[in-house]
Order: sequence, then C-alpha cells, then structure tokens
Amino acid sequence: MSNKSDKLFARRQSRTRARLRRVSSGRPRLSVFRSSRHIHAQVIDDEKGVTIAAASTLEKDLKGKVKTGADKAAAAEVGKLIAARAKAAGVTQVVFDRGGYLYHGRVKALADSAREAGLEF
Repeated sequence: MSNKSDKLFARRQSRTRARLRRVSSGRPRLSVFRSSRHIHAQVIDDEKGVTIAAASTLEKDLKGKVKTGADKAAAAEVGKLIAARAKAAGVTQVVFDRGGYLYHGRVKALADSAREAGLEF
C-alpha cells in the first residue's frame, strides 16, 4: 500500500468511528478487521476499554469449517461465531464499526450473518 492510500484509509476509519461515538448511546461496538488472508471481529466496550468477545478465521474450530479465511463463507462463519459469543456475554445490541472498509463483500457477509444469529444493529 502506498502512503497516500494509508492516509485515506485512516481518514475514513476515523470519520466512521467519530460518527459511531455520537450515535452509540452506550452500546458496544462490533469492530471488523479485514486482511488479505483473514477476517477478525471484536465486540468492544469503549466506556470500559475492554473487549467483550472476539472471533477470527485463525481459530482452530473455524479452520476445519472454512476452506480459506479470505472469502465470504469464512466471513459468515465469523459473524455467526461473534454473535454467539456476544450473546453468551450478555450483549444483544451493538453498533457496527466497519472501519475504513466499504460495506461490501466480506464485511457485509459478516454483518448479515451476525444479524441472522441474533445481534441487533
């Protein structure tokens, strides 16, 4: 990645997070990180500064289910897993933090499967 695209990504990311801070009203944040090989999701309580639940394609129980960590099927599995772990921790409502990524492809697949599994956002 070039330096210019890094700056633009950071700008989109900070713009998204600033908007989420205004509308969150105390709800935890479902944050997504997407790399070229894997996808990660965390439910974060920003008021306390702690991670409530996390899921990733790097986990052993997902490695057998998915062919690769870089496709929509893997993102959907991570979405189901993060929703189950968040509900087990007592979280049902979150705000979705897509970071600087477009709401498309793997990010959208993760969000849709988390909604289907019971998270509200």
